[in-house]
Amino acid sequence: MSDLLVENLLNTVRILLEQIKPQPLERRVEVLNALRRLVHEYSPFQDEPVDCVEWVPAQTVQANDYNPNGVAPPEMRLLRLSVMTDGYTQPIVVMGEEGGEGDLVIVDGFHRSRVGKESVPIRRRLHGYLPVTRIRAERSGLGDRMAATIRHNRARGLHAVKPLSAVVAELAALGWADERIAKELGMEPDEVLRLKQITGLAALFQDRAFSRAWE
Repeated sequence: MSDLLVENLLNTVRILLEQIKPQPLERRVEVLNALRRLVHEYSPFQDEPVDCVEWVPAQTVQANDYNPNGVAPPEMRLLRLSVMTDGYTQPIVVMGEEGGEGDLVIVDGFHRSRVGKESVPIRRRLHGYLPVTRIRAERSGLGDRMAATIRHNRARGLHAVKPLSAVVAELAALGWADERIAKELGMEPDEVLRLKQITGLAALFQDRAFSRAWE
């Protein structure tokens, strides 16, 4: 593509974007999100969620009920200062249909969402919106979503043992084999076994053969 063709293309886009300037904020955001999704559709990086970041109303972004990650007050204050000073440099990872109706469930970024909702100056600056990117559509099941959250947390070295054991128990209840749990959560098989033991649920071990030395 020649430089002239690129320049003409950009000028055409600018002319079109000028037409949405007089529109209300909500309508402008809606159109820009649609354009981002369109560009993403033609992007060589369309398999990467971060290639398409959209702005959505903060109230549509909801916490999940299984996140084993916690942030102490000093770190939370630092996160708030970071967003206030540097702006949002990471989107909130959510599950939800593109352009769909209803709430988006957070996969990663709960504390980033809290900052955008709870800090009055930041909320005003963002006009009540939050930046989100969606996990791959094929990762739509509850187990897939939980595993994605744990991977994000563990990759940063953040996870709490007791809630993590509850996640392992729920994945086991969904019918996931120990081998799959270990692979999806980035664990060793022995770690999965230990986390099952923490829950104290005998049913989780019904397919295990134990030595009689335990008796």
